[in-house]
This record gives sequence, structure tokens and C-alpha cells, in this order.
Amino acid sequence: MLVNATHINLYHVCKRELWLHYHGVRMEYNSDLVAEGKLLGELSYPDRSEKYTELQLGNVKIDYYDARNKVVHEIKKSDKVEAAHRAQVMYYLYRLLLVGIEGATGIIEYPALRQKEHVILDPGEIEKIQKWEREIIEICSRDKCPQVLRAKICKSCSYHDFCYIEEE
Repeated sequence: MLVNATHINLYHVCKRELWLHYHGVRMEYNSDLVAEGKLLGELSYPDRSEKYTELQLGNVKIDYYDARNKVVHEIKKSDKVEAAHRAQVMYYLYRLLLVGIEGATGIIEYPALRQKEHVILDPGEIEKIQKWEREIIEICSRDKCPQVLRAKICKSCSYHDFCYIEEE
């Protein structure tokens, strides 16, 4: 299994969604919130793709990379799962380091909140990231889907109906 940044993000949000996503169960296509987030990014930064390049690092794709300043730009709608956003950007920085790009930083942009968060990769975090990769592989290799999270965030998740449907 090749771990990517989506897996890292989902690992920090919901292990069940991670497992389902890996096994091809995708619910984002029918989520108004997901569509709204994509639209927000496009409308907030219309010239973004002209200013920055898309960078493919094996199975990891960074949508907006400022190569001159070595900055990864990540756009998010809300800061509700800020730890997952930070982990995703740290993973990008880790993958850049693996291909020899040292000193890269990241910026998470929340246009609706008019906030930015700067992210750096401390050397001590590399071991944590490698642990995340191992745990993601272990979770996705299981035969059974993890249990429902039953958290407040579930109410706005695109998998909500899937996870909480009651069979009669």
C-alpha cells in the first residue's frame, strides 16, 4: 500500500472513513459541503494555479507549490479538523524532504475565516509521520471496517448516512 496525503488527513479525522476510502467506498461526490469547499478555494484564489505549480511526488500530489520560496499552500474551508490539516501539510513537507528539498514550509489558508496557519516540519516529527504511515497500512489491511466514531464531527461528514443508517 502506498500512503498518500488524503490517507494522512483521514487517519487524523476518522479511522473508519480512512478504511472505507481506501477500500473504494467514496461518498464525497454527494456532499454539498465538499463541493462548497472546492468552490471556496476556486473563488478565493482564482489565479492560484498560475502562480504556483502542481507537484507530483510519486503517489502524493501537492496542488499548489511555490518552488522559488519552497512553500506548500493548502486551502481548507474550516478549521474544525485543524490537526488533520496540519498533519497533511507536514506529510507534504516530509515527502519533499525525502526527494531532497530541505527547508520547505507550508501555509494552510482558511479563506472563509480569513486566517492562515504556518507549518514547519521539525526533525522530531519525522518519526511520528513514519508511525502514522505504519498505522495507516495496518488499519487499511484489516478485513473489517473500524467502528463508527460517534463524534460531533460525524454530523457534517459525507459518510454520515452510510455510517448511521439503521437496518430494520
